[in-house]
Amino acid sequence: MTAQRRLAAILACDVVGYSRLMERDERGTLERLKTYRKDLLEPLVSEHQGRIVKLTGDGMLCEFASVVNAVTSAMAIQQALAEHEAETPEEERIRFRIGVNLGDVVCEEDGDIYGDGVNIAARLENIADPGAVVVSGTAYDHLQGKLDCGFTPLGELRLKNIERPVRAYRVETDATASVAAPPPLPAKPSIAVLPFTNMSGDPDQEYFADGLVEDIITGLSRVNSFFVIARNSSFTYKGRAVDLRQVGRELGVRYVLEGSIRRAGSRVRISGQLVDAISGHHVWTDRFEGDVSDIFDLQDKVTESVVGAVEPSIRLEEIKQARMKPTDYIGAYDLYLRALRASIA
Repeated sequence: MTAQRRLAAILACDVVGYSRLMERDERGTLERLKTYRKDLLEPLVSEHQGRIVKLTGDGMLCEFASVVNAVTSAMAIQQALAEHEAETPEEERIRFRIGVNLGDVVCEEDGDIYGDGVNIAARLENIADPGAVVVSGTAYDHLQGKLDCGFTPLGELRLKNIERPVRAYRVETDATASVAAPPPLPAKPSIAVLPFTNMSGDPDQEYFADGLVEDIITGLSRVNSFFVIARNSSFTYKGRAVDLRQVGRELGVRYVLEGSIRRAGSRVRISGQLVDAISGHHVWTDRFEGDVSDIFDLQDKVTESVVGAVEPSIRLEEIKQARMKPTDYIGAYDLYLRALRASIA
């Protein structure tokens, strides 16, 4: 029997911070997860006419014939888990993130499935907030008027190893309603510059790294078309290992600029990268080198280079995002071109 191809709703789910939970309490985490799989996940998937294709360590992959059933099941899972974990200390809670996609899959004789339909569901799961459900645009289109819930558009996302942009939406469930909503994205391209990491091992170099970031923030703030987060807010992440997508959600920005500084003798190397905090993909990255004999001149040159490179990179990214958004008004594109020309002039 050859592999069969069919349209299916795919639900991908995993545990947020699984490695951290295992490090804190390996036995307890495994026992709780096993209990939740037996008492919550399996019954709720079955109740909504789905099947668990396979378990993947801390997660699972499920298939449904109906996208409505898939999303209803996902919402029920998040709600049930939130209720069971309500009395558990925050740092010990098991929380799921779920992605749902409606797409073409290939089914093998043993029941396993693969293909773009599966891959997109897994990538959407990766970008979902703890306790949230994220659905693809194809799934969203089939859900209109069929569920009593809201949807927050996340835009056209570039997902890892997925060639084309994927339209995505966050489902507003009861499980996520209790969590404070992240700040909305400003109308302007928004950016936060995080403190650069001092890789030299010399505490005396902290002043140079911090001064450089302050100059970059000041330089980007002079670009009227940008919304730039103030130093006091971005420097709260100094010395912390952070998820850039989480930083973007917490600060309400689309782009995050991070970097590092390494010094050897009188030479210094500065690396920087600009990341789209929604999709997680890199918009720009570069490296600069110089001599610290005139440290202020070096700082000015690096600041000028970074600001000069970041501004057109963001503009190009915004243009790409705008072009991917469909419009029912043919004159809108003409107005967009006129506005673009006016902004450059």
